[in-house]
Amino acid sequence: MKITKQIQQPIHIEMAAFEDKFKEAMSTMVPLLNRITYYIVRRKGKQMRPMFVFLIAKMVSNGKFTEKTYRGAAVIELIHTATLVHDDVVDDSNKRRGFFSINALWKNKIAVLVGDFLLSKGLLLSIDHDDFDVLKLISIAVREMSEGELLQIEKARRLDITEDVYFEIIRKKTATLIAACCGIGATSVGANQAEVDKMRLFGEYIGVAFQIKDDLFDYSEAQIGKPTGIDIKEQKMTLPLIHTLNNCDAKERKWIINSVKNHNKDKKRVKEVIQFVKDNGGLEYTTNKMHEYKNKALTILNSYPKSEYKESLLTMIDYVVERKK
Repeated sequence: MKITKQIQQPIHIEMAAFEDKFKEAMSTMVPLLNRITYYIVRRKGKQMRPMFVFLIAKMVSNGKFTEKTYRGAAVIELIHTATLVHDDVVDDSNKRRGFFSINALWKNKIAVLVGDFLLSKGLLLSIDHDDFDVLKLISIAVREMSEGELLQIEKARRLDITEDVYFEIIRKKTATLIAACCGIGATSVGANQAEVDKMRLFGEYIGVAFQIKDDLFDYSEAQIGKPTGIDIKEQKMTLPLIHTLNNCDAKERKWIINSVKNHNKDKKRVKEVIQFVKDNGGLEYTTNKMHEYKNKALTILNSYPKSEYKESLLTMIDYVVERKK
């Protein structure tokens, strides 16, 4: 059984029903939009974010869920999809999960408008049902994701990211949306504010671990048998590189920064930087940090009694740090 199917097992009925509700949430009277949203639905990913919503809702309420849980999951997926569509435009990316991106098929103008449409649909879904607690959680996430992206762009120009700034960037860019999923799951079944906050923190820890794992992939042996080095080519300062820069002498530091700034398209030079990071403990340090965040998430989860929903979340945490891609 695939790991995602295993995680979904206690909520497979809800996830199946969610498929139809999500399609309905994206429906419109504009034929072009319907064609594009149909294309989006057909190429959906693992749907980890709705899974978090349902698993958290059922864990904190001893197996209960409501229509608000479905709406919360739909809002999250709409907002997440909107950000992916916009990201592909910003990054001038023609592929997403092996499929052509919206901007590749329908050009940038339409892609931006589709992203705006999905964002507004998500917000209206909450407003139309007076789900203002859900709306607040998702609005915080959208604000922080925008701030995180802009902070990364600002710092990338000067390559002066400290470890604290790195964690602030990934908390806002990646972790905040998973935090929103977990907070929405809890609030959708009537959890009190303290529990909602606790679940948000749980999601934040998992989100940080998830992004650190992504950063490690850039230095690991890819399916083609060699490290990718994509982050270095794009001048992204990730934790393995930041730690190495903070723990080498001035000459080595100057060489790394010069390599990232001026020689990031030189495959041989990128490979040398990757090897230097490996030789100087960058990957080991980063892996230890990832496990720190995993353990923080586990501490929160272990405050709940045993249940099939908790077991799925434990499997989810293991998947986040052990996945191969």
